[in-house]
Amino acid sequence: MASTVKIHAIPLLLITLLASAVAGAEDQTSTECSNSGGTCLDKSKALKFKLIAIASILIASLAGVLLPLFTRSIPALQPDKNPFSVVKAFASGVILATGYMHVLPDSFDCLNSPCLPETPWRKFPFATFVAMLSAVATLMVDSFSMSYYRKQFPRQVAEEEAKINGGSEMLGHVGHGHGKVEEGVCGKGSNLIRHRVVAQVLELGIVVHSVVIGLSMGASDNPCTIRPLIAALCFHQLFEGMGLGGCILQAEYGIKMKAIMVFFFSFTTPFGIALGIGLSNVYSDNSPTALIVVGLLNACSAGLLNYMALVELLASDFMGSKLQASVKLQIWSYSAVLLGAGGMSLMAKWA
Repeated sequence: MASTVKIHAIPLLLITLLASAVAGAEDQTSTECSNSGGTCLDKSKALKFKLIAIASILIASLAGVLLPLFTRSIPALQPDKNPFSVVKAFASGVILATGYMHVLPDSFDCLNSPCLPETPWRKFPFATFVAMLSAVATLMVDSFSMSYYRKQFPRQVAEEEAKINGGSEMLGHVGHGHGKVEEGVCGKGSNLIRHRVVAQVLELGIVVHSVVIGLSMGASDNPCTIRPLIAALCFHQLFEGMGLGGCILQAEYGIKMKAIMVFFFSFTTPFGIALGIGLSNVYSDNSPTALIVVGLLNACSAGLLNYMALVELLASDFMGSKLQASVKLQIWSYSAVLLGAGGMSLMAKWA
């Protein structure tokens, strides 16, 4: 419980860092790099769209993340059924495309901006370098978290196994060909711990990205940019929430923890928009400080999301015993992955 609260406090620290950084950066933006809204700058109209965005994105986020949590009442969509695997594959494809098609390109745009000095920002691929380090750091967090829980709570693991599995043991999950094998781990209790680690780390990456896109929208005074973003971000949050909701469902948290995770996912983007509205007089998308901070945060989020989507969600499921036992289910699941990734990639045209 305490560890989860600490993880969810990280985005709030990032918000504070970003806000304090950009608030003092207004005098660093040159004329060439000032807000380029063209003739479509209308502060009052933009504010109206922002308020609409806060409400609609909040509703879409809540709908997306809560939808999987209510599937327990539908027998066909319970975690041990085949339709759930297909829906989860679709959501995993959405998260994969979010990292590769939305977050990482945004990082490239920020860190390769002509508003930044050519040296060192355009002399070295910082976006991919930071994303790589973020993926490795996510692996470390994943590994150390599993080791910590296994050492600190062996009795809890045994109790979960007895409670969920009726005292019987089953073979441990075998990972993908790169050696991701949970050696010596048997029983559903250990798998439950893994699901909980995955849910927390995945939400961290999603929430960091949500802070950034919310702040950018809130600080913009360009209604021509905000209007198409509202629909795109609603679909974005809806599908992304479905992926996260599926992970929360498998983690089998209590009501209180589910409420905390749903709250942080659903309210982060609207809060980012509200924060951007408050900082709109001092925040500039093209100030060097804002570009660097946002670019690095996006790169970190991209590495985390790409690792989680490929390793913890897709590889874990497709190399698991359930999908390996059915070629037909694999084909349906791969189709769902491509559909989810393709739909989210198409949205990159607008968001």
